[in-house]
Amino acid sequence: MTGLSGEALHAAVADADAIVVRSATKLTKEVLAAAKRVKVIGRAGIGVDNIDVPAATAQGIVVMNTPLGNITTTAELALALLFSIARHIPRADRLVRSGSWKKKDLVGTEITGKTLGIIGLGRIGRIVADRARGLGMNVIAFDPYLDANNAPAGTPELLELPELLARVDFLTIHVPLVPATKNLISWKELQGIKPGARLIQASRGGVVDEEAVLDALSDGRLAGAAFDVLAEEPPGKNHPLVGRDDVIVTPHLGASSEEAQLRVAVDIAEQISEYLKHGVAKNAINAPSIPEEHQRELAPFLILAEKLGTFLAQRIGKPIRKVEFTVAGEVSRLGTEHLRLAFLAGVLKSSLESGVNAVNAPALAKERGILVLENAEPQANYSLGEIRITASERAGGEAIFVTGAVFGNAPRITSVNGVRVDLAPSGHLLLTQHSNRPGMVGHIGTVLGMHNINIHRLELGQPQHGQDGPSFGFLTLQAPPENHGLREGGAALRQIQAIEGMQRAQYIEL
Repeated sequence: MTGLSGEALHAAVADADAIVVRSATKLTKEVLAAAKRVKVIGRAGIGVDNIDVPAATAQGIVVMNTPLGNITTTAELALALLFSIARHIPRADRLVRSGSWKKKDLVGTEITGKTLGIIGLGRIGRIVADRARGLGMNVIAFDPYLDANNAPAGTPELLELPELLARVDFLTIHVPLVPATKNLISWKELQGIKPGARLIQASRGGVVDEEAVLDALSDGRLAGAAFDVLAEEPPGKNHPLVGRDDVIVTPHLGASSEEAQLRVAVDIAEQISEYLKHGVAKNAINAPSIPEEHQRELAPFLILAEKLGTFLAQRIGKPIRKVEFTVAGEVSRLGTEHLRLAFLAGVLKSSLESGVNAVNAPALAKERGILVLENAEPQANYSLGEIRITASERAGGEAIFVTGAVFGNAPRITSVNGVRVDLAPSGHLLLTQHSNRPGMVGHIGTVLGMHNINIHRLELGQPQHGQDGPSFGFLTLQAPPENHGLREGGAALRQIQAIEGMQRAQYIEL
């Protein structure tokens, strides 16, 4: 059945053992609540934005996708857009259809010998690099999770983002939309791009700041841009990019080829069959293969482990290289493997394509040099057990220690670097470190109020040892407006960081 929504969708899932969706069907928490018998959800494609994965996990439902079926098609589309924008092909077609045969304003540029910059060297980015080299292009790349000294053979020259932008003739982006990549290419980055460069955006809407691109096109810093994805899809009738001759916009065609659609359909059918018959969860997003009798018990701890990974990846802000991972108490009798994999998936999702999951997390972590020291202990501070993690960046950098536990079915972060907290690992968090003086919270609240941001919950604390040290704030915020300015470099965050006595302020999105 296709095209279902509302009551019809609720009725359809009620008696199902498995659900297969593409991108249109939305499996919300409410829909999943009606899916009493469902054991597995299969996404015929990569992105699972249309599935409430935490809700499915809480119900013991395995969610799997097909990360390999679309990669060639998406890579080829990026190259098709590159050709099209280099030679003004869509505009030329429109002119001919309107009765014009003038070539004067359609002089393009060759791609042979030009420099292609690739942001994100995952599966898609590597295919683009391979094809572009075959076309005679000079390929360079930016990927903070690849070490230039230990990169696989054939990896393009790896550069920092500002250096890459200064050299590119064409720029293509292949990263997921996660907090770390939101508006990854914005005003600051486009100020440093090589004049006359052309941009191809076929990753996820929101990775590129469309207003900043419009500004760069208007003043000539960019010679053109091609978008297969937009922050709002479909775009409004008056979207400023859609009406420009130097911009190509296609309706999210990345996976739209006959071959890709067939591959993902066959892949997901085979994966679901394998899981229902043998319990093997290939390409699982939320869990490895877990015995059914343990799924509901582990479910909230899996959510906790993944969220702790996401928290630490953003808190440290640099590639994590070493992890001490301990599972303590009652839950440790089920082993540490599933929780460790969920944690690694949380760490990697902050930087990788949406194909990351508990199945491929070990290989991806090994690729990036992440060392995990795993341990189980019988004693814990909480009845159901707890997870304790120390993570650090490369070369003896900053180390962060966090703990988490589950109360009922609710995961909570219980301490951060020795400061006791009671944080739900979800939503919008503002972390502060500041002098222990009166009025600090008031100053923070004033700045947030100026930017129309409400505080939902506030915790203050100090490390258990060293009461004379700084204070720490953990502010849970109500969903801020899109332009709230709390992300790195944003106006609100800069103002908070400028408060006298403020030592550190950081926004984290879980």
